[in-house]
Amino acid sequence: MTDQIAYQEYIQRRYNAFCKTVIRCAALDKILKLKRQWERQVSLDYLMNEKFVQFAASEPDEEYPFTVCGQTVLLCNAALADAISVLPEQTREEILRYYFLRQPQRVIGV
Repeated sequence: MTDQIAYQEYIQRRYNAFCKTVIRCAALDKILKLKRQWERQVSLDYLMNEKFVQFAASEPDEEYPFTVCGQTVLLCNAALADAISVLPEQTREEILRYYFLRQPQRVIGV
């Protein structure tokens, strides 16, 4: 009977040691993953001081309308508004329905 109890205690100690090893390895993996992530991150202050790409665009000063199918759409880009205005009526209608009214192509093609 004592051999069996000793064997059960041995199995319990081995299981505890195995669980501790698994937990330690999982913790080390997480620490290394976080360390790699922190090394790749760049400070927001650094980006703002180094004059990289602006984070927000300024408000548009002017709006350029173009009319199609009795609806007026306001654009912020004059060149785009001029280019759309020159297109044929059907093409302007397709652009209006696809990009501004968000209709799928199968509905527009009917």
